[in-house]
Amino acid sequence: MNSEDTPLRSVRRAFARRSLLRGGLAGAVALGGTALAAAPASASSRTPAATPRPTTADEALRELAAGNRRWRAFRERHPDETPAVRQTLVSSQHPFAVVLGCIDSRVPPELVFDQGLGDLMTVRSAGEVLDEAVLGSIAYGVLELGIPLVVVLGHQSCGAVKAAVQADLTGEALPAHIQYLADRIAPAIDRTKTGDARVDATIDANIRAVRSRLAAEPDLAERITTGKLAVVGARYELTTQLVHRIA
Repeated sequence: MNSEDTPLRSVRRAFARRSLLRGGLAGAVALGGTALAAAPASASSRTPAATPRPTTADEALRELAAGNRRWRAFRERHPDETPAVRQTLVSSQHPFAVVLGCIDSRVPPELVFDQGLGDLMTVRSAGEVLDEAVLGSIAYGVLELGIPLVVVLGHQSCGAVKAAVQADLTGEALPAHIQYLADRIAPAIDRTKTGDARVDATIDANIRAVRSRLAAEPDLAERITTGKLAVVGARYELTTQLVHRIA
């Protein structure tokens, strides 16, 4: 989730090369914990009559995994954008997942999961940092709309995590409110590693920490216990466009 001003022929060649490179990525998707097959891609948008909306966490994970597979294979459907769907959304919404992601412009959840209007409730903060506004937004989706799945979506080369790791190394304060973000990420810093490996390990550790805190929130924990909700951690790889689970 960069455009180039090139002649049409060059664009086609570039697209062909990218498609070939990613041909091997069109197999299993690890988001749901097992190999998941996506339905054949088509240009038509999903409609309530054609494809039932996920109502459980497992169904939601399968739909997200299938969407990410389409995204990686450059076979996006761009679902739920038709005039009919837009009209139905005037009076109500029934998103099937909450995605807490980073503000990074390269990782918009609706694109990397190939979802459309009314499908996802997205909450974004740098480094997936939690505060009362973020917690309240997630709780609204789960408690008021009955959403069965929350995904904490971190990503490769996260700038917020890099800043937190660098500040921890140098001891220098970051500007204004950015320090607030670093302070929230700092407990997840993996000091057993160095350089880029430390940043990379901290990205995963931060995803786990945020996921654990959400799962421990009393109202959410109650729904997890009764099987009405799952909270999972996942990571988006910028190099391959793959979303995979973080245990």
